[in-house]
Amino acid sequence: MITFQQFKTHSRFLTAPTAGAGRLVNRELSLLAFNERVLSLSLDPSVPLLERLRYLCIVSSNLDELFEIRVSSLKAKLKQQPSAAEPDGASAEESFNRISERAHALVAQQYDILNNSLLPQLAEKDVVIHFSADFNPQQREWAHKYFMDEVLPVLTPIGLEPSHPFPRVLNKSLNFIVTLEGEDSYGRSSKLAVLQAPRILSRLTPVPKDVSGHAFGFMMLGSVVHNGVGELFPGMRVTGIYQFRVTRNSDLFVDDEEVTDLREALRGELSQRQFGDAVRLEVSDTMPEDVVHRLLSEHQLIEKDCYRVKGPVNLVRMMTIPDLIELPELKFPAFTAVYPSSFSAQEPFELIAKSDLLVHHPYESFSTVTDFIAAAARDPAVVAISMTIYRTGQTSEIMESLIAAARSGKEVTAVVELMARFDEETNISWASRLENVGAHVVFGVVGNKTHAKMCLVVRREKTGLKRYVHLGTGNYQPRTAKLYTDFGLFTADPMLCADAHEVFHQLTGLGKARPLRRLWQSPFTLHSQIMKAIRRETSIAKAGGRAVVIAKMNSLVEPEVIESLYKASQAGVKVDLIIRGVCMLRPGIKGLSDNIRVRSVIGRFLEHSRIFYFRNNGEDDLYLSSADWMDRNFFRRVEIAVPVLNRSLKQRVLREGFRVHLQASAQAWQMRPDGSYELKRPRGASSGSASKRALSSQEQLQELICTMPAPKGQRKDKGK
Repeated sequence: MITFQQFKTHSRFLTAPTAGAGRLVNRELSLLAFNERVLSLSLDPSVPLLERLRYLCIVSSNLDELFEIRVSSLKAKLKQQPSAAEPDGASAEESFNRISERAHALVAQQYDILNNSLLPQLAEKDVVIHFSADFNPQQREWAHKYFMDEVLPVLTPIGLEPSHPFPRVLNKSLNFIVTLEGEDSYGRSSKLAVLQAPRILSRLTPVPKDVSGHAFGFMMLGSVVHNGVGELFPGMRVTGIYQFRVTRNSDLFVDDEEVTDLREALRGELSQRQFGDAVRLEVSDTMPEDVVHRLLSEHQLIEKDCYRVKGPVNLVRMMTIPDLIELPELKFPAFTAVYPSSFSAQEPFELIAKSDLLVHHPYESFSTVTDFIAAAARDPAVVAISMTIYRTGQTSEIMESLIAAARSGKEVTAVVELMARFDEETNISWASRLENVGAHVVFGVVGNKTHAKMCLVVRREKTGLKRYVHLGTGNYQPRTAKLYTDFGLFTADPMLCADAHEVFHQLTGLGKARPLRRLWQSPFTLHSQIMKAIRRETSIAKAGGRAVVIAKMNSLVEPEVIESLYKASQAGVKVDLIIRGVCMLRPGIKGLSDNIRVRSVIGRFLEHSRIFYFRNNGEDDLYLSSADWMDRNFFRRVEIAVPVLNRSLKQRVLREGFRVHLQASAQAWQMRPDGSYELKRPRGASSGSASKRALSSQEQLQELICTMPAPKGQRKDKGK
């Protein structure tokens, strides 16, 4: 098994993402490289043990989405044009083969870490997952009783014979294929049966201490079924039972030209999401080859689509273990999110009218946002609230505030994005509730996801109607606001508020888009403005001036922007990019990208904020945005980028959004020209030294922001 020390010294974990001298890195391989960086945290001794298990599970969740969306799209191309070139120059077939090889290696590494590192170390802390092969008599008896009482009543075994064809298997569901000998009472002698585990069954069950023999013992549903499966086939002999799981294409298709009711069209698509084309098969590594081939054939898959694993076929199910264990020493220490002294939960509008306010989540409380909207809902002077809804969660204080505002007679407009991937059903539900209380609910523009984060409040004051707006980089989702890093800006700047109001009018009404004065907006101006800003820095550098571009985002994919950055580098522009996930640009190539540095920060929080900085001869143009530099964000979404105009706030974003991340070395990865990543070594630490652990940029920000005492009368909110 590879160790964390090997990560630090070898730093290529698996094979490099790209080969040759192409100008772009393969997108899917870059995404796999990101997951390798996440997986590295499951080996990092500086990360608490239960959090390391959580990172292992996060990788499995990420891989699910990779196959459901990206690999499924690639497999569709394989059927139509296998020789067609991908953006990095490889054919679809070459790309699929490289992705398959890389993904198989990554999955093998996951289970190696689970079985040889995490489970043994957890056992030392009295945390044990009991697998059926290792049950003692007492555990076997307890598992059998649990199976008979809680599991067997909802199972439907299906014998595979002419009158029972192979059942339709739900996307990502837990299933078992059982090998049998003998005849049943009808004289049938089928050798195979399938068990589908209903989703109402808990995949992880705590075991009483007196049965487990450990303070924290658990059984996976698979082990319980393995132990009791004989009860389902009386008079026959079970010769084997093996887990399997099928991943399916989960992308939704709505015809932009044919759709007349987006909500109804989407409901029709959602009902079929569980049964899209199969793209991956995961099986127990003990499954006989003939059974594997039967499953591959049933799902029209090939050998490269099969992933044999030594353990549960779905590690995501272990994600709940850290939440079930009260061992604080095995988790990240709790931190307290600061409620800024510059903000008032009761009277936010007076403060915002005086000066723009900036909040940095999760270090500063997301309650500032919920309090702003709650204050608008109850304030009798507020006459209208308009808001974009992308992801909010099944329970949402913000949505309840909008409902209360509509009930009280305020004009409430909600632009609900129904195509927010995997949140479609939740958003449909909220849309219906808002409509039921008289709010105006629109679903944006078909074909252009509304991804901008905006909340506009119109208030009647002595001088007339005045607008206030919150513009952010992240979703209006309190749960993820504790886990994702994002910036939010509260402002009453007349031009910014007028621009936001204009965007809302575009989304709810009809007509040509009028020019905005301060906001950059997709799909109209954001791409051209980014290109213009990069070209300006290029011209400044060519004229002998100091030119700088710094950008932070989740993904960098769009080819024109990448080519523009290459030209800027060649002209002498210093380019620093902080890209958490996919980066198709190749830095540090002589004559092409010598002056470009790409860094990825992976840590306790998911780096989510999008920030763009252009020096512009000392003007220091700085924008917060909802958009990554991807084709979809520039051309197929409604996005905004908002300038930070206040000088002190601008300096704060430069410090907290850029400088800390570029200077810190712990948990920071530097991208190599070939697309692989090198884990930065803390300053002053040699490869063999045991020097004091350096703080990551996120830990530094916690110290900088969260340890400051809140002024008297202000509260702090517990963060996780």
